Formats: sequence, structure tokens, C-alpha cells
Amino acid sequence: MRKNSTLFLILGIVLFLIIGYAYYHNTFVTMEEEIDGKWAEVENNLQRRADLIPNLVATVKG
Repeated sequence: MRKNSTLFLILGIVLFLIIGYAYYHNTFVTMEEEIDGKWAEVENNLQRRADLIPNLVATVKG
């Protein structure tokens, strides 16, 4: 009976660790994708500003 209890305890711990790893791995992947998306927005805004500067200079020179 004691062997069964120990076996179930070890299997439970291993299962808990596997589930925990999968959960946190998926969480970190999701966070990384969100960060990449936000960084792409920043780069788009920087590029838009860089594209608008020559138009502004041309307008001022008029």
C-alpha cells in the first residue's frame, strides 16, 4: 500500500510540473507575441514620422 501511495505522489508531482511548464510556456509565448506586436506599432509610428518630415520641410520652403 505504501508503494502505491509513493507512486501516486511522484506521478502527481510530475504531472503538476508538466502542466505548470505548459501553462507558463504558453503564457510567455503569448506575452512575447504581444510585445512584438506593440513594438511593430512603435516602428510604424516612427516610420510614419520619418516619412512626414520631408513633406513638412517642403511645405515650409513652399
